[in-house]
Amino acid sequence: MNASVVYVGLDVHKGSIVIAVAREGREPAETWKTIPHDGVRLRKALKSLVREGERLRVCYEAGPTGFGLCRSLRKAEIDCVVVAPSLVPGKPGDHVKTDRRDARKLTHFLRSGDLTEVHVPEEAVEAIRDLERARDDAKRAERVARHQLSKFLLRQGRVWKQGTWTQKHRDWIRTQQFAYPAQQRVLEDYLKAVEDLAERVARLTGLLDELVQDTVLAPLVRALQAFRGISAVSAATIAAEVSDLRRFGSAGQFMSYVGVVPSEDSTGQRRRQGRITRCGNGHLRRILVETAWHYRHVPRLSQELRRRSQGVADGVRRLAWEAQQRLHKRLYHLLHAGKSPQKAIIAVARELAGFISAVGQEETLLAPA
Repeated sequence: MNASVVYVGLDVHKGSIVIAVAREGREPAETWKTIPHDGVRLRKALKSLVREGERLRVCYEAGPTGFGLCRSLRKAEIDCVVVAPSLVPGKPGDHVKTDRRDARKLTHFLRSGDLTEVHVPEEAVEAIRDLERARDDAKRAERVARHQLSKFLLRQGRVWKQGTWTQKHRDWIRTQQFAYPAQQRVLEDYLKAVEDLAERVARLTGLLDELVQDTVLAPLVRALQAFRGISAVSAATIAAEVSDLRRFGSAGQFMSYVGVVPSEDSTGQRRRQGRITRCGNGHLRRILVETAWHYRHVPRLSQELRRRSQGVADGVRRLAWEAQQRLHKRLYHLLHAGKSPQKAIIAVARELAGFISAVGQEETLLAPA
């Protein structure tokens, strides 16, 4: 006979965990207790809920506390899932939110099966994800610092009319002299900030290239570089954010996960589609959109692309070449049909997601040694 299930919803904060419980049937979920955020105490409390012939099913919302709690419960052989907060059902007129009510709501919808589970990556994969996101933060800070410096120079009438942030441009910035010492110090400070952040980006890029090779992501990172516009950093970002492409049952599921499918508001005979949903993984969506711009060029296998494709399985290389041909043709027709470049690029990024999803269905990613 199957064991009955005890459903538990956790409202997790850095200092406390609110526990709500519901058993099978139609009885409402009840708040059981609030405990400090401590894994050992939580496991003991959960196991005290179970009677003979019962098993636990636990959930909590994804958030800043991460996946450590879920992993520790799974190691203790407790069935635990992490759910997407934005997809937890709610009543339109309900504007009362407390920790106890949140825990009860999670328990109720866990029992009804209306929660959407979030994939919990392996710890080694999550470590690479942390590294590539740290590099992304550094790159964003570098762009801000460059913008501040260039606007300071513009206010002083110092305009550079060639390509920016080349070595020649940096040398020109260093030669600038101002009448007032305060402005000269501002220039030196801005320039030092830009150079320090550039060094940080380069350092994190090197670490990402090195450390990803020691993980299960290495074959996927190498295979993705066979695609035009996907460099080592982009490939590592895609691999770390996705973790495992095989968990998506279809290309459409992967496109939806990236958030590049159109939103829809249809009823009766009316069908209305709007802008893309922008739900799911924003880091991955940005990489795909940036990559899609490369397909405006005529398909060709450059020397760099041939180098990156060495050692990649024939099936993956075939997909990469088909992507070049199809996506360039798609972008060309969209632009000549009058579509705005931004909308055309999003359409190409959506199809690119389909090709990347197909890579996960290949039996082998690398050619035999």
